[in-house]
Amino acid sequence: MPRDPLGTLVNDTLADRSYRAIRAAITTGELRPGQKVTERGLAERLSVSPTPVREAIRRLEQDGLLERTGARTVKVSSPGDTAIQDLAEVEVALRGMVARFAARHATAEQLDELDAVLDEADDLLIVIKQRRGAGEDTSRHLRLLLDAMQRFNDVVDACAGNPVLVRLLDQTRVFSWPERRARLIERIARDETFGLDRYAGHRALVRALRAGDSAAAEALVIDDARGGLSDLLTPPSTGPGNRE
Repeated sequence: MPRDPLGTLVNDTLADRSYRAIRAAITTGELRPGQKVTERGLAERLSVSPTPVREAIRRLEQDGLLERTGARTVKVSSPGDTAIQDLAEVEVALRGMVARFAARHATAEQLDELDAVLDEADDLLIVIKQRRGAGEDTSRHLRLLLDAMQRFNDVVDACAGNPVLVRLLDQTRVFSWPERRARLIERIARDETFGLDRYAGHRALVRALRAGDSAAAEALVIDDARGGLSDLLTPPSTGPGNRE
């Protein structure tokens, strides 16, 4: 019997979603190193059939994040640091490629939108510093700032004009945006300056995009992405200079 192309598409989509969800659970520690899980148990947690979960597990075995322990059981690799670092390097390289394409294809309207997002972020950063100085809560403005920077990244992706490349990047990100956002908020709660200095480099990226300098754009994004992922993958310090 011939395969149903539409059915294959649905299964592939569910497999991708299952892959990202399970990988996120591993990278965030929800699934701990050495923890055993079953295909059926994961399928129930994800509310999908075992078939896409089986495909997701196969890919995670190839990534080195899961190890086969039985016909239908696996365990989280211990330690998984090397595999996660490998994933991070793939993400960094793909983000650099996106920036290279963006320098070639960004439109004037998209570049103006990037500047507008950065103007909004600068205004929010001023408010955050003022409210901190006054001893006031900054959580709402901080979330708005992080969301603005994610919009900046989304516009850069759109500037690339390469949906295949952007889709590959989405499939290989170490953290989804909600996970990344949560980690950033957690780190900033410990250190109010964490990560905020990285936003200064975004202006340089827009200048490189406007100049059509693909090499400079790629280098800027690779440096920023590598530093950002390294910070998020490094356990937070609990020294006297940080909040408990």
